[in-house]
Amino acid sequence: MAEVTKPGSITELHKFEHGGNVHGLSAEIDAAVLDFSANINPLGPPAWLRSLINRDLHLIAHYPDPKCEELVRGIAERYKVDRRMIVPANGTTELLYLLPTLIERRKLIIPVPCYVDYLKVFEIHGFDIQFLRAESGQDPSLTIERLERALGGGEAVIFGNPVNPIGSMIEDAKIIDFANRFPDSLLIVDEAFHDFIVPFNTVGGQAANIISLNSLTKFFAIPGLRAGFGIFPEPYRQRLESRLPPWSVNVLSQRVALKCLEDSDYSQKTVANCSDLRQQLKEGLSGFTQLKVFDSQANYLLLKLGRGLTGEALYRQLLDHGIVIRRCSNYPGLGDNFVRVAVRTRAENDRLIEAFNMVLNSLPKSTKPGSPKACTIMFQGTSSNAGKSIMSAALCRILVQDGYRVSPFKAQNMSLNSHVTADGGEMGRAQVVQAQAAKLEPDWRMNPVLLKPNSDTGSQVIVNGKPVRNMNVRQYHDFKDQAWDAAKLSFDELRSEYDVIVLEGAGSPGEVNLKRHDFVNMKMARHAEAPVLLVGDIDRGGVYASFAGIMDVLEEWERSLVAGFVVNKFRGDQSLLEDAHRFVYDHT
Repeated sequence: MAEVTKPGSITELHKFEHGGNVHGLSAEIDAAVLDFSANINPLGPPAWLRSLINRDLHLIAHYPDPKCEELVRGIAERYKVDRRMIVPANGTTELLYLLPTLIERRKLIIPVPCYVDYLKVFEIHGFDIQFLRAESGQDPSLTIERLERALGGGEAVIFGNPVNPIGSMIEDAKIIDFANRFPDSLLIVDEAFHDFIVPFNTVGGQAANIISLNSLTKFFAIPGLRAGFGIFPEPYRQRLESRLPPWSVNVLSQRVALKCLEDSDYSQKTVANCSDLRQQLKEGLSGFTQLKVFDSQANYLLLKLGRGLTGEALYRQLLDHGIVIRRCSNYPGLGDNFVRVAVRTRAENDRLIEAFNMVLNSLPKSTKPGSPKACTIMFQGTSSNAGKSIMSAALCRILVQDGYRVSPFKAQNMSLNSHVTADGGEMGRAQVVQAQAAKLEPDWRMNPVLLKPNSDTGSQVIVNGKPVRNMNVRQYHDFKDQAWDAAKLSFDELRSEYDVIVLEGAGSPGEVNLKRHDFVNMKMARHAEAPVLLVGDIDRGGVYASFAGIMDVLEEWERSLVAGFVVNKFRGDQSLLEDAHRFVYDHT
């Protein structure tokens, strides 16, 4: 039978400390950290975010709509709930902290483990709190059956769905049925991570005794903007609105939240990608015999540490590797032998697994040490003919003179001027010059995809040095996945053979009409783990505006790859450019 107990004291971690405080940690250790303690969408914010904020920035000259009327309509349509029950807020934390002032004083049941603030907000207001624990040795995941055994009638229950930090989830239909069978009880359901499993669905509004808390910031990776809402039946909605301050949701948060509700493509991509990434991370961590990895449907994993390991010690050891995890000793129902890790990108997940290797001094079963990878750097441009090719060639020669084995690489080139390699393959002449600068024989792997235009809308496609066929633009778009696979394979082979790879992009990474199908620029840089230098030709004019404009149309993950800017062909007094340099630095 499930055990109901009074809360006890927490002695290790600060009682109500959260994850995600990378600001304080970065200052403390004087280095950037990779944050696995906060469960934010690993895809990052939607691609349209910066453009929307730039477009609507003028609205900050006016007070926001205090009732968020347009946002309420959008939520009602998207979640199919009665708009009169919807209360937008400055994140769901604002609503959670007001909850104790809305509901009648009654016994409150909190299934544990749970989000620490459930205990904090109701403890402050003197509620009679009882923890609902699983039996010793049993699966700690919350179930409807455990709730049924704990309720006698008239209680309030607060829980996450999915549960934080376990990641287990109860089907919405079961919660609604449970609420209807216990009409005297009040169910407060925190759906902060619900959209990662079933986007734009809620139990809120489906029964008169259900309150739901619904976050937008985690799913859309905008926690700094603070946007959320709750669905409150009467009389709770009226009480809540009388307690909320005016203009609680700022104008940019309202505009962004409304756009988020319309973005089905981002939502579908998130659900699919997070599922794959979670499985990848789980498989990697499950290779450690010292860890038990709990099943999860959310974008985080709970880990139980084996004998001799503590969450505090593991936290500090991983911090030495620049990685932050969530200690769980202050989660009611857990101890210092539990930690939680967020699901992040594939490369970041790999970095976490590698850090666990070092800390635990063992390798996961599926992981084998590999040979050192070549260092990489990439030149991209504000346009064609900005100077990418000559910069790449120059750096190849400089590195060779310094004693490094260096190879050039350009994933895709478009040129009629091809070169035939010693083995009969074709490649672009720019990479031939770069190979000569590196004192190498030209190798078609340095330019695995070559397009030789034969009309205004078509080209002969050369892959791995051999002609494939003539294709028009749409046919080549359909072929792009195969071309991308060939480019990755060639790059990976070269990377295993040289000390440094100098990559070149094509055109500009900011060409919005081409970005969807572009694998030559930022997609290649991400695969190569290459910092990007953006090259502009000052003789063409507008070079600094080009730098700023391109950065404005890049997605956040693309911006993070840009390491600097190169002003090509400048002649004269460099001090004349100081204002422009300061502008670009401040703007980007």
